[in-house]
Amino acid sequence: MSSVVLEPNPLREGLEQERVPDASCLVIFGASGDLTHRKLLPALYSLAHDGLLPAGQAIVGFARPEYTDEAFRAEIKAACNEFARTKPADDAIWQNFEKRLFYVQGSFTEPEGYNRLKQKLAECDTTFGTGGRRIYYLAVPPNFFPVIAELLGAEGMVADPERGGPYTRVIIEKPFGRDLESARELNRVAVTTFRERQVFRIDHYLGKETVQNLLVLRFANGFFEPFWNRQYIDHVQLTVAESIGVEKRGAYFEQAGIARDIIQNHMLQLVSLVAMEPPVAFEAEAVRDEKVKVIRALRDFPAGHECELSVRGQYTTGSVLGEAVPGYREEPDVAADSRTETFAAVKVFIDNWRWADVPFYLRAGKRLPKRVTDISIHFRPAPYPLFKKIQGGRTQPNVLSIRIQPDEGISLKFDSKVPGATIRTAPVTMEFRYATSFGAEPPEAYERLLLETMLGDSTLFARRDEVETAWAWLDPLLRAWQNSPEPPDPYPAGTWGPPAADAMIEREGRRWRRP
Repeated sequence: MSSVVLEPNPLREGLEQERVPDASCLVIFGASGDLTHRKLLPALYSLAHDGLLPAGQAIVGFARPEYTDEAFRAEIKAACNEFARTKPADDAIWQNFEKRLFYVQGSFTEPEGYNRLKQKLAECDTTFGTGGRRIYYLAVPPNFFPVIAELLGAEGMVADPERGGPYTRVIIEKPFGRDLESARELNRVAVTTFRERQVFRIDHYLGKETVQNLLVLRFANGFFEPFWNRQYIDHVQLTVAESIGVEKRGAYFEQAGIARDIIQNHMLQLVSLVAMEPPVAFEAEAVRDEKVKVIRALRDFPAGHECELSVRGQYTTGSVLGEAVPGYREEPDVAADSRTETFAAVKVFIDNWRWADVPFYLRAGKRLPKRVTDISIHFRPAPYPLFKKIQGGRTQPNVLSIRIQPDEGISLKFDSKVPGATIRTAPVTMEFRYATSFGAEPPEAYERLLLETMLGDSTLFARRDEVETAWAWLDPLLRAWQNSPEPPDPYPAGTWGPPAADAMIEREGRRWRRP
């Protein structure tokens, strides 16, 4: 196992100080849902396990089903035993954790439940010293957000930060709308009850350790930044592949599709971090200002030719990891003649000084051969083929690969001499893996994002103009797909998408990297 000497890093100094926030009441709307059981409460337990959760932190679940506090705690303990990073739950830590875990039954649309919730929060203020500080996590479908925000405001459960006093923050899960118009309406509703700086739009990709490490990789290492531009980089590839299908989310996915579900949010966030200019400081607004500049610089799809820079596909029956699986149209709650895309590949340009004419190839899909999220930076080849005549072959361009999930890490491919009396070259790879280099798995994304919300740091959350600018760029492509008489290209489950996606990149002499 390799050893790593950790030295002080100025980029991280602000993040390393006072990492335990003040205690607050965290309310999870949708506490009976899958997200709460698989991600949110296991993440909060892991924070408590690591000593990062305030001693008086109160957690209140709010949903329609009838639960006692005891029944809710028992169900959550089982979830933590199965899904927490620090599983199974340690008895001593759990006993302290469950004392601050409560449940309030109520409907999202009726004031009576909010009255019960308000009373419970007041009790927590007295018992745990949470001082009126509130965080509301809306783990609910987007259509419930307006009524929840309205009732929270009507019941006097939202403090105005401009008037001093305790803070109130709200966390909104994606999707942030399904087009520009709906995103603007959601944002309008948000700032009717809350101020923009109270709103934390969560994208769990931004909580992943390797995504955050993109900033360190680029801006804390002097040997990368001089080559991070159009002069040295030939193209960039981003792949978000899932081996699973739509699972039990057929009804949702029919309304979304892979472009809305993955490209508009996760992938554009990754593009902005890869392509952004150095921020003036590692602070929320400075970082987000640079990200928005990248999204604003995305080249518009040429009117009437949108489909020439994109491919959409839909999986059919096939085999994934040796198991036979149905096609998309055979999934529950999916129309038999569905035109919803489960795969999309898009060629993107960023029209600014650093990236002019460097293509970014994005692809995302379901029922692909494996689950992986990968960013690869493909550098231009050496200017003179010095070894071509000697070995009768070609050297390969260098590739820097950033693996977001699974097995988070970074690798660099370069050519080296093959041992022996003759001069032959072959590609080799240097690899960094979090688990082997640091001796532990990185924290789960939701752990980091929940902690950042408690600390009031919005660096890793999407800002209003980020969301709206991304939708403004994507909407023309979505309309072109909707109006096209051609259905999505079929591809068998367990393959890397339709042949047209390969043709899109190969007609320019490039190939998709197999992550």
